[in-house]
Amino acid sequence: MSPTITEVDVYDIRFPTSEQLDGSDAMNPDPDYSAAYVVLRTDAPGGLAGYGLCFTIGRGNDVVAAAIEALRPYVVGRSVDSVTGDLGAFYRLLTHDSQLRWLGPEKGVMHMAAGAVVNAAWDLAARQAGKPVWALLASMSPDQLVDLVDFRYLSDALTRDEALDILRRAEPGRAARAETLRKEGYPAYTTEPGWLGYSDEKLTRLAKEAVAAGFGQIKLKVGADLEDDLRRMRLARAAVGPDIRIAVDANQRWDVAEALEWMAALAPYDPYWIEEPTSPDDILAHAAVRAGQPVRVATGEHVANRVVFKQLLQAGAVDFVQIDAARVAGVNENLAILLLAAKFGVPVCPHAGGVGLCELVQHLAMFDYVAVSGSLEGRVIEYVPHLHEHFSDPAVVENGRYVAPSAPGFSARMVPETLTDYRYPEGPVWQERAQRQELTR
Repeated sequence: MSPTITEVDVYDIRFPTSEQLDGSDAMNPDPDYSAAYVVLRTDAPGGLAGYGLCFTIGRGNDVVAAAIEALRPYVVGRSVDSVTGDLGAFYRLLTHDSQLRWLGPEKGVMHMAAGAVVNAAWDLAARQAGKPVWALLASMSPDQLVDLVDFRYLSDALTRDEALDILRRAEPGRAARAETLRKEGYPAYTTEPGWLGYSDEKLTRLAKEAVAAGFGQIKLKVGADLEDDLRRMRLARAAVGPDIRIAVDANQRWDVAEALEWMAALAPYDPYWIEEPTSPDDILAHAAVRAGQPVRVATGEHVANRVVFKQLLQAGAVDFVQIDAARVAGVNENLAILLLAAKFGVPVCPHAGGVGLCELVQHLAMFDYVAVSGSLEGRVIEYVPHLHEHFSDPAVVENGRYVAPSAPGFSARMVPETLTDYRYPEGPVWQERAQRQELTR
């Protein structure tokens, strides 16, 4: 008899990263990296559970946690096998409730909450199977994989049969690519030098350290002040030399005219891409930015769902697709986006950093290489060396490449001490901070 999911535990976990300006950019100057963290408890012997999360930057993390709580009736009491045996049906169950869907539809806090629970279900399935998520996905047949996807609203750009063709073409080389992945890892780039609140000295030092650590690409935040950005790009280029790629990220700061002006000014320093130059919802603005200046365009970490990704690709508005593990409704919707990107021939370079995003998204990119695109050309995963110590199976980067995870699951399980110390607002870290602020006042 299959074990049962007995509880959905939800935690509001926050880290005071604003104190050191880690994660700071032109739109988000003082983030406190946070996670609405979910555990699917079961009555299986040995304590089998599934772990997932949704990343936020502080205030509002409790709102996402409340949205996850709203999904509890769809999860508690279900047999584990009914969930892990049909993850496509489970994904549709959580995203198609008409009254909860009304709050999006299929975007925003409710959709992110569904993603946290869906990802926890994938973690549960992978632990049950004894495989990391990337390998579990890569072991599925093309027919099983397309059954995970909701093709509604996609069929004008990607049909089920086209998706099957993409997956079948990649099938013969899966084993060889998986072996290459295990031996060589997956290319990474680092945003560590580039946070907007860092001093020039810190930027220069961290940029040089990134090159010494084997990274072939770094990223700088831009968009607050053009003269500052020109100075910082000069310093970064001098620090890393001509052969290291420097991507830049405006975090949605500009209108089209500003983006064109800014990127024309930065172009002499050879930016590799401009990320999120404008509103993530504005497909035509991204197309105009791509057409109006020489730097390639990347976006996706704030794109709400597969439909917007479809339109960005149809409009020729992006050169790099940046999936996020927790922004859309989890693994299933990200599979749809990977298939769309493969159909249009656009490389996927996932967004990471944050809390747990490196841990999660490495699985999606590695699965893409093994079983979807079959390519590493133009592909890198973002890496930020923050907060990995809070996970029991943290992401590992060596010589500028992600090491392929081997532990069962989605690498999402937090260590018990973190759930105690950083729970908001009652955890000791936050109690001590509140006391310091009170003394300052």
